[in-house]
Amino acid sequence: MEHVHTTMQTEQPRKLFLKYLIPSLFGMMLMAINILVDGLFVSHGVGDNGLAGVNIAVPIYSVILAFSLWIGMGGATLYSIALGQNNLHRAKSIFTHAIIITIVVTGIIIGVCLVFEEPLAYLFGANDAIISYVLDYLHVILVFGIFFVLENILSIFIRNDGNPTLAMVGLVVTSVVNIILNYIFIFIFNWGVKGAAYATVLATVIGILVLVTHFLAKRSQLALVKIKIDSSIVRNIISIGFPSFILEASAAVMMIGLNVTFSHYVGETGIVAYAVVNYMHTVFLMLFIGVGASLQPISSYHYGAKLFERLKQFVRIAILTGFIVGALIFAIGVFGRSLIIWLFGIEGTEVMSYIKIGITLFFIGYLFLGINMVFTEFYQSIGKIRIAIMISLFRSFIIFIPLLFIMPILFGPNAIWLVFPIAEGLTMITVFLSLKFKWIPLIPKA
Repeated sequence: MEHVHTTMQTEQPRKLFLKYLIPSLFGMMLMAINILVDGLFVSHGVGDNGLAGVNIAVPIYSVILAFSLWIGMGGATLYSIALGQNNLHRAKSIFTHAIIITIVVTGIIIGVCLVFEEPLAYLFGANDAIISYVLDYLHVILVFGIFFVLENILSIFIRNDGNPTLAMVGLVVTSVVNIILNYIFIFIFNWGVKGAAYATVLATVIGILVLVTHFLAKRSQLALVKIKIDSSIVRNIISIGFPSFILEASAAVMMIGLNVTFSHYVGETGIVAYAVVNYMHTVFLMLFIGVGASLQPISSYHYGAKLFERLKQFVRIAILTGFIVGALIFAIGVFGRSLIIWLFGIEGTEVMSYIKIGITLFFIGYLFLGINMVFTEFYQSIGKIRIAIMISLFRSFIIFIPLLFIMPILFGPNAIWLVFPIAEGLTMITVFLSLKFKWIPLIPKA
């Protein structure tokens, strides 16, 4: 416990932030590569329809993960605040509550999704040409969904327990194993998209085995303890974690909306083109999550310890980092469009042309997304839920969804690609104006 206090309170801010950022980004980069390779294997081993089918199934998978993030980030924020207050018993109780809530809630959600698999697939944009691919992937992911949830929860809490390196190693092992198994199951066993799903499941189980070694470490403060369910802890976990749910769930809603809109206005070409762009988006999104994840334990601890001036330095560093990452990704899109298309093995001239347009326009949003995600993560990590929810809702449901209806009607199908960057840009401007005119404070007092 003393080691955590010394590190958090005395280490130079930039050095401490990098201590959390580097393993977090490295782990997320490997996970991003893992996602990319997943898509490449499906594209080359199964075909364009297989890729489109997996892309339709991913939002349902994202909804499950959204609930694990809801509980995980809510619990981890309370956990780090308790450590900052030197209350180890409360911290362990919060961890135990989070595990129990996660298993119960996600179990119910998975059960409901299994009952309504096929209607959900059609609702989320599937058509008769790709429905078999959607269901093959989706069924496996749902049946074994609890493993994804547990890995996510453990990774979040272990990072908050002062061991970001092991959290990174868990992601590395999961990613490497998944890539190897994808190749075996798709190209050697010819299992198609089911092979991709089974590879993800087995890799996740092995990743969990790596993460549980944290409980054997001497410095580990995580432990399951005997508890009576405390309704106040449950309410706080649900309340504080809600912005993470909104963030992940809104990503799923955006994905569904774009799939349906491209299907309506562009047809099969639009679905395949968006599948490629969305795979890249999922990859790059991991990097922004890595930046936010590295800030969360630091800001939660400092807020709990009332080190407000020191906390401001970390927020500024994280905002600058988010913008730099976004600018680099935008440059990759502008200069690497042809390479991205080549990697996915897309050959149709019409689809290739539409993907190039999509990448050029869609990637503008990355100049703003990193900053928005840092602010959302920060306000959530200090328990200021209304501000975090406001930012999440503003960039998704309030701006994105209406633009998705309006833009193609007014400006044609190509304007669909601009919905994302316009929504993110308007959100960033609104947040900065709110801070400038003190409609919201940067560091609200505890």
